[in-house]
Amino acid sequence: MHELSIAASIVEAVTESAAPYPGARVKEVRLRVGALASVIEDSLQFCWQLATEDTPLTGSVLVINKLPVIVHCEACGVDAEIDGVQSFRCPRCGELAADLRQGRELEIESIELEDPEPAQPGAGAREQAEERI
Repeated sequence: MHELSIAASIVEAVTESAAPYPGARVKEVRLRVGALASVIEDSLQFCWQLATEDTPLTGSVLVINKLPVIVHCEACGVDAEIDGVQSFRCPRCGELAADLRQGRELEIESIELEDPEPAQPGAGAREQAEERI
């Protein structure tokens, strides 16, 4: 199941991206996943829960935006979405179309962070006193 390694890589990349915002919690991660990326959405969602456990992403939501396959047809000069991945023919003229314009993506589209909860006045002094005891 390569979805677990995909989820782990995404967690690592998001953790690095969120590092400049200490204390911020990751609420949502949006992905762009092409139809040819060989990713099973249900498996990736399951693996997301495992990969985010005990990380700054614990409890975050993974949103997957599925992208269709779009090819460019040299014969008629258009970009078109194909009906399925069984045949790479232009839906307009029927010619073979091997110039892929979309469909192989596996990208982090966006990360939504939640601001850290503001510290209560005097809480820092109380925590420092407890550490000294």
